[in-house]
Amino acid sequence: MNIMLFHSTFGLRPAVHRAADRLRAAGHEVWTPDLFEGRTFDEVEEARAYKDGIGKEELLKRAVLAAAPYSERGLVYAGFSLGAAVAQTLALGDGKARGLLLLHGTSDIAETASVDELPVQLHVAEPDPFETDDWLSAWYLRMGRAGADVEVYRYAGAGHLYTDSDLPDYDEEAAEATWRVALGFLDSLDD
Repeated sequence: MNIMLFHSTFGLRPAVHRAADRLRAAGHEVWTPDLFEGRTFDEVEEARAYKDGIGKEELLKRAVLAAAPYSERGLVYAGFSLGAAVAQTLALGDGKARGLLLLHGTSDIAETASVDELPVQLHVAEPDPFETDDWLSAWYLRMGRAGADVEVYRYAGAGHLYTDSDLPDYDEEAAEATWRVALGFLDSLDD
């Protein structure tokens, strides 16, 4: 698969590169665009302030420009938290998208969004302060109405960004389970 992997609000940190390497080792081609132009963060407040300063429209513009040269190949869009929201927006707007892998995040769904059985897999902590139960239930229903084929995996007791071994949220057991399931999902898209 050709995978466009977007980073979280913390920026293009080593954990994103490790994830991309893991995907490459499984035989996938992976791109990791830097939507923050080299900036990375260790503190969430500083990261959010920077992201808000860029603005949602500019972030999406940067993501579209990064994906455009490869979209004809049929991309799987993937991302971590903020990057998952970006990936979701792009996948729902790309008729050639092969799949959507969401790690730690989702996004609003346009009322006009429509896909043809797009395979979607979401991995999220339970509970997650950014992805509440009510939000996830509504999101799941809206994705279904848009035509997506959605699978949701919850990880009890894990922190929000539990796959990033450099952050306090890291949960090795949940992270390894996530990668096992996600790699199986990506392999199923080759069929």
